This record gives sequence, C-alpha cells and structure tokens, in this order.
Amino acid sequence: MRKKKIGIIGATGYTGSELVRILLNHPEVDIAAITSESRKGDQFAEVHPFFRGLIDQQLVSIKDIESMDLDVVFLALPHGVSMDFVKDHADKPYPVIDLSGDFRLDSPETYEAWYNKGHIYQKGFEDAVYGIPELFKEEIKDKKLIANPGCYPTSAILGLAPLVEGGMIESQVIVDSKSGITGAGVKAKAATHFPNVNDNFKAYSVKNHRHTIEIEGTLNKLSSDELKVQFTPHLLPVDRGIVSTIYSKPKTGVNTSKISEVYKDFYKDEPFIRLTDQPPAIKEVRGTNYCDIYCTYDERTDNFITISAIDNLVKGAAGQAVQNMNLLFGWDETAGLRQVPMNP
Repeated sequence: MRKKKIGIIGATGYTGSELVRILLNHPEVDIAAITSESRKGDQFAEVHPFFRGLIDQQLVSIKDIESMDLDVVFLALPHGVSMDFVKDHADKPYPVIDLSGDFRLDSPETYEAWYNKGHIYQKGFEDAVYGIPELFKEEIKDKKLIANPGCYPTSAILGLAPLVEGGMIESQVIVDSKSGITGAGVKAKAATHFPNVNDNFKAYSVKNHRHTIEIEGTLNKLSSDELKVQFTPHLLPVDRGIVSTIYSKPKTGVNTSKISEVYKDFYKDEPFIRLTDQPPAIKEVRGTNYCDIYCTYDERTDNFITISAIDNLVKGAAGQAVQNMNLLFGWDETAGLRQVPMNP
C-alpha cells in the first residue's frame, strides 16, 4: 500500500522540527514537503543540524505545495497565520492538523477577546474538532480540520477530565502549571534570554493567559455545571516539559476514597495515559507522547490534588498531532509514537 504523503508547513520552529523527528520513523508516511518562507532553498538539516545524515530534503515555499498530491498537512505556523492557510485551502481534499490556537476556541469573538487579533474565517470554527484523542476520538476520525490543543491545556484537561465528566467537583478549579522554555517558541525574546531564565523561576500572564479560556471552555463541554478555572503559568529554567498541579474541591457526597478507580476506569483504554502512584516528573515523559497523572485526596483541606506531566513539544504539540493523524487514517493510535522517555 502506498504511504501517505505528508506536508509540514513551517519548519524552522520547535514544533515543525519535532514533527519531522517523529514522522521520520512513522511506518505509514513519507514526508513529501517541508516549507519555510525565510529559509526556502536551504536544506532542512542546515536549519536543524541534529538531523544531519538523517534527512536530505530541501525546504520549499508554501506556494510549491499547490502542485503536490498531499494526503495530510500539518500547520506549524504562528497564531494568526494558520487561519489564512485554512481559509485559502478549504477546498483542498487533504485534512489539516493545525498546531496553532486559531481554531481551538468556540467562536471568533472568543478568539479575538483572548488573542487580541481579528479572525477572518468563521467557518473554520464550525468545521474544526478539538484534537484531544482521549476525549474526542470519534469526532476526530470524521473531521477535515483538527485544532491541535495547546500544551498547557493538554496537561490540565487530561488531569481534570475524569473528575469533571464524573460531576465530582465544585465549580472553582485552580491550575498551577510550570513549563520549559521551548513553550515560548524558537524566536528570541527578552523574557526567554538565557540570563533571564537560567537559575530563575517566575509566574507570567497572571489572570489573562490565553490558555485559560481553552482549558475552561473544553472542560465545560464535559461538565453539567459551569466551571471557572484560575490558571497561572510559570517558566522553568529547563528546555522542555510541563508539570501541572491542579486543585479542586469534591462535591458533597462524593466518595473520595475511590479516586484512583475513577481515573483507572476513565483512562483504561488510552495508550498514552499512565497513572502513577507518586507525583510524576518531566524527565519521566521527556521526548514521548505520554501524559503521566497522579491524583490524591487531601482530607485536611478537603481538596483533590491532581498532578500531570507531559513533554510540551510531543504530547503538548507534535506527538498529539501525529496521534490525531493516526486516528484520521484508521491506523494504530500509537504508530510512530512508541518512544521511550529520555532519562536522564
């Protein structure tokens, strides 16, 4: 059987290179095109030297894919740019997996309020499915536009989903997340400059981080009550990984002693969820598509404490995108994603 031809739009960033790293060893695909407007004509390995000897491919312009017979396209483009591609290519036969935030929310109005950008393509919101496979597997299989979730939301939503769908918690939830520096993207910024990050630790975007509404909106699709999420992100002086610590209060009458059984039942058939008996660490998921989750009940404070760990570039971005592709084509969900965590 012919392998599927893959297009990766935007190759100079972390997610684009991570897609190549994963897809190079995927048994069902060939990477037909990798685009970069700023580096077109260069070899991919010139941009990312760690691919030396592994991939011999020239970067092309996004215009060059028009003549290619692609089977799926991954968009590793910035927020506010992906929507243009989706609109301009809506009539193409291939599905699009968008790793930006342009179609993750429920409406252009919500997007504009949280991203401070105008949105040009209303129909994209109607056509898109939010791509967390553990929650929306059947919907993903039938969609042509998949909005790949954000990294912070992936860690928070997967950590909370069993409690929310089970109607087990009160409406106020606190999500305290810490991310490695790659979550800020490849472009240099003052806040991510080495002297500012090294040997340092800080919160940022307090009260108004755009992932707040993504977490809240998705969880409210699972809940019979309206949840409010207090989300605070922090920047760790490490390259990759996210740990989210989540506090929620059980409703009156909830059997708090059965919390481990609730999680085991909810995720019993999910290959990338690993339930742990101690708080997980980022090195235990590094370079993989796993999400490790630990949940306990604190009798003293009457709180559930849920801790989740993911690699922000894999389960939080490129790996989850490949998992969504596997579902689209009816392949084994784990195809190309069986990496063992890199520790140390």
